[in-house]
Amino acid sequence: MVTFLFWNINRKPLQAEVANLAVSHNADLVILAECHVPIATMLRSLNARGPGLYRLADSLCDQVSIYTRFSTRFLRPRHDSSRFTIRQLALPARTDILIAAAHLPSKMRWSDTSQAFECAEFARTVREVEAEIGHTRTVIVGDLNMNPFEDGLLAASGLNAAMTREIASRGARTVQGRLYPFFYNPMWGRFGDTTQGPPGTYYYESSEHVATFWHMFDQVLVRPELLDRFGHDTLKILTTDGVVELLDEKGHPDSSGFSDHLPIVFELDL
Repeated sequence: MVTFLFWNINRKPLQAEVANLAVSHNADLVILAECHVPIATMLRSLNARGPGLYRLADSLCDQVSIYTRFSTRFLRPRHDSSRFTIRQLALPARTDILIAAAHLPSKMRWSDTSQAFECAEFARTVREVEAEIGHTRTVIVGDLNMNPFEDGLLAASGLNAAMTREIASRGARTVQGRLYPFFYNPMWGRFGDTTQGPPGTYYYESSEHVATFWHMFDQVLVRPELLDRFGHDTLKILTTDGVVELLDEKGHPDSSGFSDHLPIVFELDL
C-alpha cells in the first residue's frame, strides 16, 4: 500500500506537525497546500525522525508541494500550472498511476460560476494527460475549495465526481453526444456528524441566510480504474497529528494554533 497525506497548512510554520503526521501514518507522499515553510526547514523536520528519507519533488506549481520517500525519478512531471501539478507515479514492479495535486481558487476571490469553469479547465487538462499516458488510473487530491455537491465537482464537463462507487463504476456518462469519464468522490461518505470523523475538513460560520457551516473542501477523487485499489476504509479526516489535537474547544479546526483546514490521509494498493 502507498499512503498519501494531504494538508493545507494555511501559510503556518507547521513543519513539526507535518512531521508528526508523516510518522503517525507512515506517509509515502506528503502533499501540502499553502506551504510557505522553507524547503530545508521542512526536510529537516520530516527527516529528523521520519520513516525514511523524504525529498522534495521539484515543480513549477507554487500552490502545492510534494515531499516523497520515493526517489523523485519515480514521480515524473506530466503537467504543471500555478494551481496544480500532475505527476506519474511509476514505482518499480508496481502499477503506475497519475496524481493530480491541486489547490484551486478560493471562494473569497472567485464566484461559484468561475470556480465551476476553472474545474472544467482542470478536468480537461487531466483528460489530456491521461490520453498522452494511455490510461486513466488517476487520483486527484487537494484543496478544491468547493464542496462535493457544487457544480464544478458534479458537472459532466467539470470533474464529474459521483457520490457512489456503483455510479462511478459505469466509467462515463454521455451528455449531448459527448462522453465524460467519471471520478468517484468518497468524501460524500465523510460528510456530516454521523461519520466516524469530524463533519468536514473546514468550518466557516456566516450570518447569511444560507450557510452549511462545515465544508468538505479537501478531497480525494478516484477514477473507476482505481476503485479496486483504493482503500476506502483508509480514508480519514484527521483531528490530531499524533501528538496534539488540531481542533479547538468547539470541535472546529484550530485556525489560531494550527490550520483552518484538517488533513486527510488515504491509501492505494499499487
